[in-house]
Amino acid sequence: MLGDNIDAINGKGLVALETRVKEDLAYLCYIGKDWVPQRVDVNDVVIIGGGMCGMVAWMGLTSSQITNVRILDRNPKGFEGPWLNYARMETLRSPKQLTGPAFGHGALTFQAWHRAQFGAAKWDALEKIPRTMWMDYLRWYRSVLNIPIENDVSVERVEPEGDLLRLHLSGADTPSLLTRKLVFATGRDGTGTPNIPDFVNGLPPHRWAHSSDNIDFRTLKTKRVAVVGVGASAVDNAAEALEHGAVEVRHLIRRKKMPTVNKMMGIASRGFTVGFGELPDEWRWRFMQYSFATQTPPPHGSTIRVSRHSNAYFHFGKGVSAVTEEGDALRVSFTDGTSYKTDFLILGTGFKVDPMARKEFGEAADDILLWHNVYTPPDDEQNRDLGYFPYLNSDLSFREKSVGRAPWLGGIYCFNFGATASLGKISGDIPGVSEGANLLARSIAATLYAEDVKAHWKNLVDYETPELFGDEWEPSILDVSDVKGQVA
Repeated sequence: MLGDNIDAINGKGLVALETRVKEDLAYLCYIGKDWVPQRVDVNDVVIIGGGMCGMVAWMGLTSSQITNVRILDRNPKGFEGPWLNYARMETLRSPKQLTGPAFGHGALTFQAWHRAQFGAAKWDALEKIPRTMWMDYLRWYRSVLNIPIENDVSVERVEPEGDLLRLHLSGADTPSLLTRKLVFATGRDGTGTPNIPDFVNGLPPHRWAHSSDNIDFRTLKTKRVAVVGVGASAVDNAAEALEHGAVEVRHLIRRKKMPTVNKMMGIASRGFTVGFGELPDEWRWRFMQYSFATQTPPPHGSTIRVSRHSNAYFHFGKGVSAVTEEGDALRVSFTDGTSYKTDFLILGTGFKVDPMARKEFGEAADDILLWHNVYTPPDDEQNRDLGYFPYLNSDLSFREKSVGRAPWLGGIYCFNFGATASLGKISGDIPGVSEGANLLARSIAATLYAEDVKAHWKNLVDYETPELFGDEWEPSILDVSDVKGQVA
């Protein structure tokens, strides 16, 4: 134990861990020979998003010996994903021991990385993973696997070109590229946009912000701040405002009481992870609608972070109906007929899934099959937002609304929050992301093989490398039929 801690302090532990990672992968013959027939100037797979999901998707594909893969991210190097952008929690909600994007490799887990640097005692003392430390781990994950993320590159539009997909880019050396398959590993808003209520329409942009915006909390010092909602992002932004000197922060909560139970946590299991996508539509809808209706509570630590301030307030039963300017302030009106004044409004209203809102698909977004096109829920399970989730194939690929109108959508894979209604929490949440990456990689590998089956057949027929050279045996001179007295 003492030696372990000394090695960690001296930095030797992390070096040893990196050596172990590379040895373990070498024992598994990683990466191996790429088996996909190559086409000139055509990528086999492009991944949009170099955060946690994008990197584990890359790990899954390369583990399947698909190496002609590019991974693009719009953010600068080291700032992929939400962790150093709009995420403002102090710690992650997920238990520290979850394996996350390790893809079945113990040496790639956060636990292994933490122990190697800080020793066993500090690991045992750690309660929750600090947000910024999680980003440090993901940066190491990228480095030790040598993942070739192309940063500061955005995909502006996707369109079919024969049996390929052409991606129009900004920030890249070339204006476009061709790929056979495309993976949207684009996180929480990957199949939609921030949820912006209509009541802020017409308000000056300096008066309000969504929780995912780049908010300069220093400007809120001595200001009155209202936060709409009480989910995780709402309380994290409220805490930031309080810690930057807001004179008061008031949560405006439509619900009559605080949600306190994370229902999905109670049924988390490998069975749920791998089995959800195989359930009939009515059961998949029922699970997700119930989860959305009961709402996931904000984390315990995040809530305490807010409530420890005497100038923080939680107002329940205060659905917002309108917000108007009133002099140098905002007048917030509620559905119960009351109102109050504030200086700044933060929308902790989450994200909505709506492929029509994604610029990448252009007008073709209307060709994507959605849940409300397929399933009509019972009256007591209605949920408009859930109905706008894409109705995906079992391999995470999009489906066309009208057969034959946009078959190219089947070459695009939804490895982000938009997959939740169809396949569960395997494409964004830390507990199931490796399982999702395994499904994604196997599916793409199978599809590529089937598409190239004629080339593989030709390779089989043309293969002439002998294993025997004719000098390993001698043919018998005696005719077996002349052998007497022996029974075959």
